[in-house]
Amino acid sequence: MHRFTITQACAAALALFALSACGDQESSNTNTHEVSKAEDGEPERILIAVTSHDQLGDTGQSTGFYLSEVTHPYYAFTKAGYEVDFVSPKGGAAPMDGVDRDDPQNAAFLDDASLMARIGATLRPDQVEAERYAAIFFAGGYGTMWDFPDDEGLQGLTRDIYEAGGVAAAVCHGPAALVNVQLSDGSYLVAGKRVAAFTNQEEVAAERLDVIPFELETRLIERGAKHEAAPNFEAQVVTSERLVTGQNPASASGVAKAVIELLEDR
Repeated sequence: MHRFTITQACAAALALFALSACGDQESSNTNTHEVSKAEDGEPERILIAVTSHDQLGDTGQSTGFYLSEVTHPYYAFTKAGYEVDFVSPKGGAAPMDGVDRDDPQNAAFLDDASLMARIGATLRPDQVEAERYAAIFFAGGYGTMWDFPDDEGLQGLTRDIYEAGGVAAAVCHGPAALVNVQLSDGSYLVAGKRVAAFTNQEEVAAERLDVIPFELETRLIERGAKHEAAPNFEAQVVTSERLVTGQNPASASGVAKAVIELLEDR
């Protein structure tokens, strides 16, 4: 069997759904200091969470956050007028995967020194005040499967943002961050909600089923979620109340659009 990398497996799908323009790609905030409550009149903010984990199990291969699952949402959010901050479980430099310069938004992000500095100095969860954010968005990449699920700081931010009326969102393997999030009443955030995430069949196609620490689709279902799958590597975005999830990299722009729509409809 031919061994696919995630870049190869999703390249065709990404090509279909890449945006034709990068929009407003300027960044106006830095990530090097603790974030506090927004001042009156300041633009609303969205928190993008990325993995700190850089090893693909015991394979000896590197991993990290999947670049287009950050760049496409980032430019969608900033074009819509939102400020964006970056957080990761450990803070500091976040490992990157899926680096494809043929994607114009990836190339623009990589060539923006201020953005690369911010990815090199992500916030820790304890440096973030949930009340400052209208939404939290979890980018995917295989690293998330190891450090997102049990990170209590990210869980607390997600709970607090959601319970304050904000939006929780994730794409591809990003929903790994949601599997253990419990609301104040003790229920799982995903329980009873419709969700999308990288599927078990996609793991088989990518030859990663024996590498990952658990099957994301299966774990979400165990937590009471109603998983909705599209064919392998096709875009799938699911909105359930104020939870937005996407199946794979081809879904990243659609998840961002759905988040913006929810925020604008408040």
